[in-house]
Parts: sequence; structure tokens; C-alpha cells
Amino acid sequence: MTEVGVGLGRRERATMRDVAALAGVGIKTVSRVFNDVPTVAPDLVERVREAADKLGYRPNLTAASLRRADGRTHTIGLLLEDVSNPYSSAVHRAVEDFAREQGVFVLASSLDDDPKREQELVRRLVDRRVDGVIVMPVGRDHRYVVTEQQSGTAFVFLDRLATPLVADAVVTDNVAGAREAVTHLLATGRRRIAYLGDELAIPTAEQRFLGYGQAMAAAGIGIDPALVVHGLRRPEQARQAIGELLDQGPEALFTSQNLVTIGAIEALHSAGRQHEVALVGFDDVPMAAALEPGITVVAQDPAALGRAAARRLFDRMAGDTSPPAVQTIPTRLVVRGSGELPIPA
Repeated sequence: MTEVGVGLGRRERATMRDVAALAGVGIKTVSRVFNDVPTVAPDLVERVREAADKLGYRPNLTAASLRRADGRTHTIGLLLEDVSNPYSSAVHRAVEDFAREQGVFVLASSLDDDPKREQELVRRLVDRRVDGVIVMPVGRDHRYVVTEQQSGTAFVFLDRLATPLVADAVVTDNVAGAREAVTHLLATGRRRIAYLGDELAIPTAEQRFLGYGQAMAAAGIGIDPALVVHGLRRPEQARQAIGELLDQGPEALFTSQNLVTIGAIEALHSAGRQHEVALVGFDDVPMAAALEPGITVVAQDPAALGRAAARRLFDRMAGDTSPPAVQTIPTRLVVRGSGELPIPA
């Protein structure tokens, strides 16, 4: 039996000339309709759009932007560490909501902590003539954006500062947030507080470890290397590391990244020690309030970060030439139970 496929054959895209012929208007009228020129009569707009829908016509917005006086494409790029991470997802949504209000489309992608991928994706976005780019940087040298800035593409860095150049950025106060988390654990009378975090080469991880050290030093407590684990990226890594760390007798855990916190929760529950070893995480985690005990966290505000970055980018795109600025968003301590456990008798 012969099977018939529907829509599998490739066909030529409908052109503006095709739309004009079907609608019975001139090509210039079709152009004005798709460029939202307000002087076109409503009945002509309706005819043109109906014809376009019948033919499946889609205007080439990039080509059209190059013909416009301002050269704008009404698109921006958003490069995040990992769009599947809840933190990145919340940032993405905030940027998208802000951009939608301005009639601008967002092209988003994950960097996967690969500096080469960061540069490659920036180049691809610029090649597509985006009007601006928000980057959650993973590389250590961002001079590659200077040429693009000089050519008119706006850039704002998110979560981490650009290096070595001075550029617009929106960041979290990582040092203060980590210091508050550890100080909160110290207030319960605990002294053996473990630190578990991401690669120390990542600026945010470095800053959170600094905040941990500041809080311990303020309490007159030295850092025990046996209670410090770096290089944790995924929950399963954290779960294994904490399973081994529990033999060192920690009284509390400070987990400096949300995926590490998830691994810590799993490890403590698996060992039956969730009511004994206190825990405060940096970044909120899903269902944190529904667990027993609830998970105390120092919460970032990814929505505020995303909105602030988008607002700054749109200001630049609108012609703001003020000096580059760094906006710092504070964290907040969310008390739910895991960081306030009484010390076992």
C-alpha cells in the first residue's frame, strides 16, 4: 500500500508579489501593511493579511529592518548558564515579559559554562542583527564585545561582571547573602559548618565562599579544609560528596548553589539526619516549603535581576549614553526550619 505524506514536500515561500496579486493591491501597499504604516485603509489591511494567511506568507523581518532608517529588528538575545535551571528559567521569563511589553522578541540559549560557546552564540546573535544582548557570562575575557558595541549592539551582563572591561551589569550581592546565611547558622550555636559549592573559578562561587569565610572569621572560627567541597555542579555530585562529608561530623551545611542544595536535601534524608544537621542554601529550590523540615534559604530575586537587566538594555537601545553602571540586587533570608534546628542533646 502506498502511503501519502501531507506537507512533506518542499515548496517555494510565498512572496510579497504573490500577496499583492491575491489581494489585488500594489506591492507598496503590502509593504506598508507589514511595516504597520497607520495611513493604510483598514479594508486594505484586512485584505492583505487575509491573502498572506492563505498563502502562508511571512515577511523577512531581518531584511526589512535593514531597509528601515533605524535598522532595528525588534529582537534581543538572552544567553543564560542553563535555561533548564530554575534560576535561569525565572530570569528568562522576566526578560521575556519585559520585552513583550515593548513588542520585542527574545532569542534565548544556554551557555553550559563554555566560554567558546559564549563567544560563538554572541556572534550568531549579532549576525542576526539583534538590537541587544543580555549575557550571563561564563568566560573571563569579554573584550570581544567591544567591536559589536561600537557597531551599535547594546550589551548588559547578568549575574556576573564582565572582565576586564567595564560594562553594564546587574548582579546579586553574593558576599553579603552568603555571610548572612552562615551567620544565621552560627546563631544556633553551631561551629562546624561545612561549605559546599560550585567551581571556585566561577565568580559567583568565589564570592559566596568569601562570604562564608567572612562569617566564620567574624565568629573567631577557622575554616576546616575537611568541611569544604568545591566543584559541585549537579545534585548527584552533591549527594555523594555530602554522604562522605557526614563522616566528618558537620553540625551544619551551607550549600552555595540551588542544585547543590537539592543534592544536600537528598543526602540528609537518605541518612535520616535532616532533623540533626542544619542546612541553609543559596538560591531557593522547588518545594522547599513543603519538605520536613522546610528548607531555609538565602533567596536571590531572579525576576528582579531579569527585569533590571532588560530595562538597562532597552535604555541603551533607546540611545542612553551614560557611563556603564553595575546594579546590585540584595538577597533575603527565608526562614523555613532547616537552618534553625536545635542542636541535638
